[in-house]
Amino acid sequence: MMNAQTENRVENLLSMAARARRIVSGAFVAEETLEKGRGTYLLLAADASEETKRKFTNMAERRNVPYVELLRAERLGRCLGKEYRAVAVLIDRGFAERLDAYLHEIPTGVD
Repeated sequence: MMNAQTENRVENLLSMAARARRIVSGAFVAEETLEKGRGTYLLLAADASEETKRKFTNMAERRNVPYVELLRAERLGRCLGKEYRAVAVLIDRGFAERLDAYLHEIPTGVD
C-alpha cells in the first residue's frame, strides 16, 4: 500500500507521462504495445478484474516488463485524462525508472 505522498507523486508522474504521450492505456492498445516490445512498465488498476490482471501480468512476465497494481481504475484514468482505465503501459524508460524509484521510495533528487 502506498502512502499519500507516494500516491501523489505517482499520479503526477502519470499525468506528466500522459501529456508527453509516453503512456498508453486501455486493454487493446496496452496489449498491442506489450506484444511489440515497446512497454517499459505495466500499470494495473487495483480494481481491475482478476482475468485482466492475470492476462497482463503473464504478458509482462514473458517480456520482462515490470508491473505494479496501483490506484483504482477511476483514478488511473483521471491521471491520464481519460475515463476508467484498468490497464496502462509506460513506453518511456525514464518515466519507468522514476516510477520504480517512487514505488520503492528511492530518492530521485528531483522532487
